[in-house]
Amino acid sequence: MSERPHVEPADAPELLMIGVGLMGRPYVHAAHRLGLRVRAVEAESRAAEARGLVDELELSQGQYGALDELWAESAYTAAQRRRPDGVMAFTESHVLAAALVQDRLGLPGPSLQAASISRNKALQRGRFRTHGIGQPDYRLTGALTEAEPWASTRLPVIVKPLSSAGSEGVELVPDLTAYRETAARRGTEGLLLVETAAQGPEYSWEALVQDGKVWFANLTAKETTGPPNFVELTHRVAVRLPEREAAVVDALGESVIEAIGMRTGLVHLEFRLTGTGPQVMEVAVRTPGDYLMDLCSLAHGIDWFEMVVRLAVGAPLPPVPQGPVRYAASHFIVSEPGTVVAVEGLEQVRAHPGVVDAGVSAAVGDRIGKTSSSGQRTGFAVVSAASPEELEETLAHVRRTLTITTEDQAGTSPGRDARA
Repeated sequence: MSERPHVEPADAPELLMIGVGLMGRPYVHAAHRLGLRVRAVEAESRAAEARGLVDELELSQGQYGALDELWAESAYTAAQRRRPDGVMAFTESHVLAAALVQDRLGLPGPSLQAASISRNKALQRGRFRTHGIGQPDYRLTGALTEAEPWASTRLPVIVKPLSSAGSEGVELVPDLTAYRETAARRGTEGLLLVETAAQGPEYSWEALVQDGKVWFANLTAKETTGPPNFVELTHRVAVRLPEREAAVVDALGESVIEAIGMRTGLVHLEFRLTGTGPQVMEVAVRTPGDYLMDLCSLAHGIDWFEMVVRLAVGAPLPPVPQGPVRYAASHFIVSEPGTVVAVEGLEQVRAHPGVVDAGVSAAVGDRIGKTSSSGQRTGFAVVSAASPEELEETLAHVRRTLTITTEDQAGTSPGRDARA
């Protein structure tokens, strides 16, 4: 890995990053462009990658997707050692750690309240109900068998954990037989939410928020695999809805920000537009996955990573963008279970002028299981175009060209990327 071209001076304003990972690297580049020194708290498993990127590194016992408490301990220790000028979280398990430090030091951030609510879907449900925000009917339970009488009159239902990302642990249960099977399989999992299954197109709303007010927002349309796990396949940003629906979505976003007590930073809100209005799936106050930050930057002509850094350290923001300058999307491959026998088309896809980036995570000989979360997808492409029509043509090229073929144990091929 190449070293960064320079190290910011020790007396430069400092940004403390809780986690960097892979998709958080643009935050570091943005901070350096702004003349900030970057100190990072990072898991030991990612330390080698981070050392060549940040100005100073402190190790955490925390692991991605694991205990918030270990990240919080490391973040607080780092802040006690030297007070930073701004603190920001990278992904889900870093949110509370950053918020605790922000709250303690009086630094810009989502607020400890917003961070806590964002990390617990049951807290979200209770808060949204109190504020009259549209959402599925729900039941919080420690045992799915106990919730069966409630669920049996509302089937199909969604079962989900209180804290997860990337559709991990989320599944649709269509009937009573399936519900009882799910209850037996997930009986020792702990607290779960059981929700009515909202029907309608799925969207996300990404917003840059300053002092409780939306500075700029983006709307993303989503395609998923559908039931039972709803793994996300394609995201199109800078989506325009009819004026009436757009106003409803804007009002929804503002209501959610008010409900969770959001102050400053990044919001990622997922919802469905149903026949009776929008229903919120969940809200997060951290970096969304699936290259959404990159897509928003491409489409709106501003660097969203830089905007988040500016918000974190209280730096001035540029003029508000006045409309999309490009159209952008990300697309992901979900492969059929089996052994990979062919990976084709990556170089052709990368050579396409509308493809910004593309990659695969599967190789010939790999064994692919059933895909139930975004972490199990096998390939991706990020695309950009001057018009919606050109964007669709590029996406079609990606779907045709980038293929991962699997073969089951009987020696027959289930097909190429069944949901690509």
